[in-house]
Amino acid sequence: MISWILGLLVFTIGILNLILIHPVPGIIGLLLSLLFFPPVNERLMKRFGFVIPFAVKVVLALVIFWFTLGISDLGDVIDGWPVKKGVQIRIRYTQALPLQQHQY
Repeated sequence: MISWILGLLVFTIGILNLILIHPVPGIIGLLLSLLFFPPVNERLMKRFGFVIPFAVKVVLALVIFWFTLGISDLGDVIDGWPVKKGVQIRIRYTQALPLQQHQY
């Protein structure tokens, strides 16, 4: 069950990267999301005789989330979304936004 959830989250990140940022990180995210789904594990076992351990999947998911939300342009796009209470706003960026300097 957790593998499905992690797979769907990574798949969603791939779709968002594909639509909002650039096709390359989007396609990489979509391909990496396949590693989390149980049917792909069954194919790996039948074809190559091994599966990816669950702990490795969790670490991979954490690295993907950290990279996507902390380093990549998708995190900057999400930070730049205007938020108003009770109002849903749809924004589509056609190019990556410049990095913003934060003062702490």
